[in-house]
Amino acid sequence: MVETINSKRVLFPKGQQRNFLNKIISKISIKEAAEFCNLSERTIRDWRREKFLMNYKALKILCSKSRFPLPQNIELKNYYWYVEKGASKGGKSLFKKYGMILGDPEYRKEKWREWWNREGKYRPNSIINSPKPIKEPNFSEELAEFVGIMLGDGGIARYQITVTLNSREKESYGKFIVFLIKRLFNVPVAVRDRKTDSSVSLVVSRKKLVDFCMRIGLKIGNKVKQQIDIPDWIKRNKLYEIACVRGLMDTDGCVFVHRYKSKNKWYSYKKIIFTSASSPLRRSVFSIFKNFGLSPRLTNRNDVRIDKIEDVQRYIKIFGFHNREYLKRYQN
Repeated sequence: MVETINSKRVLFPKGQQRNFLNKIISKISIKEAAEFCNLSERTIRDWRREKFLMNYKALKILCSKSRFPLPQNIELKNYYWYVEKGASKGGKSLFKKYGMILGDPEYRKEKWREWWNREGKYRPNSIINSPKPIKEPNFSEELAEFVGIMLGDGGIARYQITVTLNSREKESYGKFIVFLIKRLFNVPVAVRDRKTDSSVSLVVSRKKLVDFCMRIGLKIGNKVKQQIDIPDWIKRNKLYEIACVRGLMDTDGCVFVHRYKSKNKWYSYKKIIFTSASSPLRRSVFSIFKNFGLSPRLTNRNDVRIDKIEDVQRYIKIFGFHNREYLKRYQN
């Protein structure tokens, strides 16, 4: 029974998971929290951004280590709690549309394969055989910002690209990314809410877009294993560098308030952090910050930090944000 409870997901009221983890991190560091829970620091940061729901076992560990009581306003969910809900909605939709639940899907697949092997794959102008077209843009600041977004929260598979955001960013930054992709490539973007972890995925299924992304320096598969970096065509142009870093910071960056106590008085000021497990990417961002007159700091936590108040202000003036969530944090 204990194992079952520990494996459940914790659903906080909106915004409360972030507030809870901010309190935890005021007592222990992100690195310590990750070590206590036997997780990566990236997972702890994603939980703090409310990109995913945290699990109950980790919640108990963090409360114990930081000496905070367990929150009372939470709801425990099974790991795949959303599947039953989605299946029910799908069944009702089919019944409403067709007046019945359609038959055996395996039978339909078998008949489709028979048709495909018999004649479908031999049709020279078959829609299935022909990759759908895209607009291929020239190098530009907009394309450089798209590359930064993909290097941050993007993912590329054989036939589609995906950008994953937390649900709070859907209405503001999500709409900006959808507009940017449509403007660059003239393709539709599917917006898929993932209730399981309070995130939203922006998906484009186009083989030609995947091919184009590879030609401009992006890669299919695991970005950390491949130790990705900013493409050279961006590094050769300062305007492209600004746009690309803005895309990176809007997805994998963070604005946070540093608080400390001195002589019984509390002080606080804003800092900016970029986090990546790719060493070449961190070094490139560090170098770009230096080249634009900032004084960044590389840490042993996979971070590039901008600490000085005047440097944070200079960053805002040069690079800025298109992610309004980050801009609000800075302004507030």
